[in-house]
Amino acid sequence: MSKNHSNDRSEENEAEELNPSQGNEGNSNSEETTSNDNSSELENMKNTLEEQKDKYIRLFAEFDNYKRRTSKEMIEIRLTAAKDLIGSLLDVLDDMDRAEEQMSKSESDPQLVEGTLLIFNKMRRILEAKGLKAFETLHTEFDVEKDEAISEMPVEDKKLIGKVVAEVQKGYLLNDKLIRYAKVVVGK
Repeated sequence: MSKNHSNDRSEENEAEELNPSQGNEGNSNSEETTSNDNSSELENMKNTLEEQKDKYIRLFAEFDNYKRRTSKEMIEIRLTAAKDLIGSLLDVLDDMDRAEEQMSKSESDPQLVEGTLLIFNKMRRILEAKGLKAFETLHTEFDVEKDEAISEMPVEDKKLIGKVVAEVQKGYLLNDKLIRYAKVVVGK
């Protein structure tokens, strides 16, 4: 019996030597499964990290755009507020021009005329400092971008045909943007 028993063992040893992976097959499968789990978990983490980076970059760019947009809007609001105020003062400027013209024709007290002209000039300087500028149209080509023709007038000089021969109301620019068209008479 002992010979049989030792023969059985030697047969088992020989079988293990011939096929050593059979004995460790359970360990190898569990290592591969763990390795596969780790690599897929690592892939998932890498994908999540890339997604988070992309979200961060997009959020940062969106915030940067928001800052630029709000800054631009604030500047536009300030300019629009100035435009509304200065636009309403244009009629006052027209009245000042008419008053100045009348004072030069009349025989008023020279000190009163001088004081009034100082006030008018001060008002003009303040508005010019804020970006208001009148533009000249008299004897220039009629420009539909800046001029509003209220009538046409026959002219003797052929050089004045199509040109502004009279200015009824001045046109103004605020920060190089048109805020009021000049009302003019065009020669024909």
